[in-house]
Amino acid sequence: MIYEGPNLDIPAVDVLTFLFDDPNGRALDDTPLHAEARDPQRYITKAQLRDLTGYFAHFLRTEYAIGAAGPNKDVVVPISTGQSALPGLLYGVIAAEGIYAPVSHTSTVDDAVRQIKDGPGKVIVCSSDAKDLAIAAAARVGLPQRNVLVLTSYPDVTLESVNGEVACDFKKRLHWRKITDPKELEQSKICIYYSSGTTGLPKGVVLSHTNLVAEGSMLSSTGRVLLDKAKVQFRTLAHLPTAHAAALICYFVNPIYEGGVTYWMPTFNFDEFLRYFGELKITNVFSVPPVFLGISKHPAVKDQFSNLVFVTSGAAPMSKELQEAAKSRMKLDGLFAQTWGMTETSASITWSTPMKANTTGSVGRLLANTKMRLVDEEEKDVPEGQPGEALVKGPTVVQGYHHNPEANKATFTSDGWLRTGDVLCMKGDEFFVVDRKKEMIKYKAFQVAPAELEGIIASHPAVLDAAVIGVPQNHTEVPRAYVVLAPPAKGKISEEDIIDFVKNKVTDYKRLRGGVRLVDSVPRSASGKILRKELRERRKLEDQPSKL
Repeated sequence: MIYEGPNLDIPAVDVLTFLFDDPNGRALDDTPLHAEARDPQRYITKAQLRDLTGYFAHFLRTEYAIGAAGPNKDVVVPISTGQSALPGLLYGVIAAEGIYAPVSHTSTVDDAVRQIKDGPGKVIVCSSDAKDLAIAAAARVGLPQRNVLVLTSYPDVTLESVNGEVACDFKKRLHWRKITDPKELEQSKICIYYSSGTTGLPKGVVLSHTNLVAEGSMLSSTGRVLLDKAKVQFRTLAHLPTAHAAALICYFVNPIYEGGVTYWMPTFNFDEFLRYFGELKITNVFSVPPVFLGISKHPAVKDQFSNLVFVTSGAAPMSKELQEAAKSRMKLDGLFAQTWGMTETSASITWSTPMKANTTGSVGRLLANTKMRLVDEEEKDVPEGQPGEALVKGPTVVQGYHHNPEANKATFTSDGWLRTGDVLCMKGDEFFVVDRKKEMIKYKAFQVAPAELEGIIASHPAVLDAAVIGVPQNHTEVPRAYVVLAPPAKGKISEEDIIDFVKNKVTDYKRLRGGVRLVDSVPRSASGKILRKELRERRKLEDQPSKL
C-alpha cells in the first residue's frame, strides 16, 4: 500500500525569496540570525545577511564569472569548518546562479580532488583552518591560487584569495533573480551534496530550489507548534559538519525562516558543546546518535540542557535504549524526536511530531506531501506491519545524481520512486527503521538487524560505542560486535561478558555467534554513520589463517 503524509501548500518561489521575503518567515530585518558561539554578542542580522548575499554574489559574478553563462553550470566548492558568515556564502552562490558543492574539511586531498573534478569546481572557498587542504587540492586539479578564497567570519567578515590578488570590497551587490515557474524551480541545480559513501564512492546529490523550499516548509509546519507553545525563541548550536545535508537544513534554511539565531562552533568538541548549551540557553537542537551516546554517559552532563524545548536525532538509527537514556540524562520534559531521511530526500522525510504521542524508538510519521511504499526483494508491497525497503516520492526527493546515470538508474524506479535502501516497518501509525537493506545479517532463515544489537550493546554501562557486522560461518552469516569499553572497564569486562549480556536480551538467532572484538574506536563518518565497510576489511584480516 501507499502511505501518505498530510497536505501542505508549498510556496512556488526560489529559496532566497522564501527565506528573505516570504510573509510566513519570522525574521525581521534586525533579528540576529548567526553568531560565533564564543562571542554571541557579535551577530549577523537578517538585513546584514541579505547584504552579505548580494556582496558575495557580485564578487563571484564579476571576478569569476559565476553564473555569467546562465544558471546550473558554475560550481563553487566550499571547504569550511563552522562559521557564522558561511550561510551568506551559500546564499551568495545561489544569488549568482552558481552551484554550491561543499567538501568536508576532514577530507583527504584525494577525496577533495575527486569531488572538485566531479563538479568541476571553478572556485574553492575555504575557512582559514582548511587552507592547506584547499591549496593542495586546487594544485592537483589545476586551479590557480587566485581561485582559492579564504572566508573569515570573526572578528570581521572577509573574503579574499590566498595569494592576496583579489578581495571582496563589500561595496556592490548583485540581487538574485526571483523565480516562480514551477518547472524551472524543480529542475534547478543550486547545491550538490555528497552522499556518505558507505556503499561505494560518494555520489553528488543535486538539490533544487523546490527541494529546499519544500523541506523548510514541511519542517516549519511541525516545529513551530512546540516553539509557540513554549513561547521561546528558536536558538540552536551548529556543531555538525557543514558539508552534510543535515547542516544545510538545520543551520542554513530553518533558522532564518523561524527567525532564530544559530551559534556556530568551528568543529565539535564535547566539553565546549556542553558549556555553550548552558551559556547560550539553546532551545532546540538536531544531532546524531554518537553525540547522544556521549550525553547519556559523560559525567560532566548536569543541567546544561534545561532550556531545551525539543531535540531531534537523525543521520543514523538510534535505539530506543539510547533514546531513553539520553532523554533521562538531559532531564528533557519536551519532545525527543527521531527523524529519518537521507541526502536524496533533502534530509528529513519523517519526524516524530508534537501533535500525537510518539513511541520511543520510532522515527514518527511522514512529513507533508510525501508518499512511501514498503516493498520486498521483488519490489512488491509487503503486508502492513511487515518490514520492507522504503520507496518514497515527494517534493523533497531530488531529481538525481550529478554526472552519474548508472546511480540514477539503480536508485530510481521507472515510475519515479526513490529506492532508499533502508528497511522500515509500520507499527500503528508510526515508522520504525529496521536497518539498511545491505547491512541486514541473514542467519539461516532469519534476518538480524545490526542496529538493534548495537543499541542493546551500547546500553551496557561499561560500553562507550558498538558496531555489528555479519561474518560468514558454517554456510551462513552470524553477528560479530566491535565494542569500545569505557576506560575504567578495560581489563574488567571481557568479550564473553558482552556476549552473555546480549544473549540474555535477545532471541536465540540474534546471539553474537561471530564473537566480540574489543577495539579503541568504531569507524564512523562525520555524520555518525558506522563505516561497516572498514570493519569488513578488518574482519578479513582478523580471520585470515596464520602463516605460522
